[in-house]
Order: sequence, then C-alpha cells, then structure tokens
Amino acid sequence: MQLDNTAALVTGGASGLGAATAKALAEQGATVFAVDLKNGIDQAPEVEGVRYVAADVTDPGQVRAAVEEAAGAGVPLRTVVNCAGIGPSARILGKRGVHDLALYAKVVQINLIGSFNVLALAAEAIARTEADEHGQRGVIINTASIAAFDGQIGQAAYSSSKGGIVGLTLPAARDLAQHGIRVCTIAPGIVETPMLATVSEEFRASLAAGVPFPQRLARPEEYAKLALAIVDHDYLNGETIRMDGALRMAPR
Repeated sequence: MQLDNTAALVTGGASGLGAATAKALAEQGATVFAVDLKNGIDQAPEVEGVRYVAADVTDPGQVRAAVEEAAGAGVPLRTVVNCAGIGPSARILGKRGVHDLALYAKVVQINLIGSFNVLALAAEAIARTEADEHGQRGVIINTASIAAFDGQIGQAAYSSSKGGIVGLTLPAARDLAQHGIRVCTIAPGIVETPMLATVSEEFRASLAAGVPFPQRLARPEEYAKLALAIVDHDYLNGETIRMDGALRMAPR
C-alpha cells in the first residue's frame, strides 16, 4: 500500500515508538496526525509533516475527534499505528499487599481498551474511503510486547494487556477484511525508549547482554521500519511479529 498522498494516525506519537513511527511515515509522504496527551505534545519537537493532536486514547469522544481530523485532511486515511501505552510494575502479592485493582484496570484500560477504541473508530473512518485498485483501504498496526508471551515477575497487568492485543489481532483482521483493512501487531522486545531513561547505564547494559543477537537494545527507528514494512507488504494480515533479537525473557 502506498503512503504518499495519504493520511496516517499514530497514538503515543509525541515520544518513543510513536514519535519514530510518525516521523518515518511523514518521510514517506503521509500527512501524519500524532495523537498524545497534551503534556506529552507540549514537550514534543516539531517534525515536518507531523501534526500533533491532543487526545486520551481511552476517551471515545476525544479519539473520534482526532480520527475525524485525520480523515478530513483532504487525502484518504490509510494507516493507523497504536503506540500509546504504560508499563507500571507490581506483584500480585507484594510487600505492600495485594496488587492494586485500580492500577491493574488502568493498565488494561490504556493499553488494550485504548488500542481497541482507536482501532474501531479509525476503521469506521477508513471504511468510508474509496478502495484502491486492489480493494485495499488501509492497515492498522497495534503494539503488543514480548511480555505477552514471556511476562516477568511484576508484569501481571502489563502482560495481560499486551496478551489481549495479541488475541485481538486475528479476529480484528477477520472482522475488517470485508472493508479492505488489514490488521497486524508488532511485539517489541526491550526498546531504548523514554521508559528506560530513568535507569542506569549499567542496568541497560545488563538488559542488552540478555539479547542473543544483536546484543543491544532495540531502537525506536527499528520499530518504525517494521511498521513501514507492514504497510508496504499487502499480504501481511492477522499476524503478530516479534521484534526482539531472539530474546526470551527470564522470570525476573
């Protein structure tokens, strides 16, 4: 599918995976709408071809408004990439007692329900566009994690939310096939994002040492490159792709 003269919407677009993906899509000729919370947008750099839109992915009204803005750009909305998410850590039974239920619900609400909210409302808009000569209208890429398969101690909430993304992939692709919309998921390993900015260089080095090859952390630009490959490859559909250097996480 071609990106030139189309619109794209990227959640979590002000930093990390989302920012790298928004930039990469813009460089390929797409008009990109980077959706994020207002405080994230306030700190985001200006990027040619990228327009920032403040919205909470869990709020249907705000997401609908963001989708309508992207769909009204004068070119067809073809690409959606869900990168918004959080990853707090807590054990089911820890020193402070039972895992906080509100925290568990918040992680699932943002990571899984937020992604579904964007997917569904964006699909509605994409389905209204004119299909290309191959019957294609668009592609939606969600972000899971290898924690969906190899959840570590303290990742009960995070792994649940990302496992839900993996489980959503195939039925979403089947649901949206009649509209010419593909759905795929990327499951990254350990990526050098703002989430890791607060840990020491020594700790980052120890994380990198556990990756079989290449023995380093992944880069946001590599996620973006894979997203572009999925957009370009018309026969990729209903699949979750691990991007992890063959890493399989240990319990801790």
